[in-house]
Amino acid sequence: MPDTVKVKVTEGRFTLLETTEWQYQREEVERIDRSVYGVKAVVNDIGLQPKLTANRVKTEIEDALKRDAQIDPTNITVETAGNGVTLLARVHSWRERMEAEHVTFAAPGVAFVTNHVTISS
Repeated sequence: MPDTVKVKVTEGRFTLLETTEWQYQREEVERIDRSVYGVKAVVNDIGLQPKLTANRVKTEIEDALKRDAQIDPTNITVETAGNGVTLLARVHSWRERMEAEHVTFAAPGVAFVTNHVTISS
């Protein structure tokens, strides 16, 4: 568990607080806490605090999309605002659409993705 995460326990209810840098850390802390015997509920209030600027996050996502063999990045537009990312594109398959979203969520500090990628016929 990252040092930046705190857990508040009240009557079998875990509340996860503070921040992590990556979405996968946020999800992993919740997964681990759910597996503790006697836990009745887990509330994940962990925020994301990236060490990168929005422009750097955008560049990281664009570079990752170019490296992914399952995605044709030529028509994908990445827009960042705070800890959110919007994807705009037309791709060839549902798999390509979902892979673009997965790659985007893997970037540091991305808390939510608005996926406006459509499938071309």
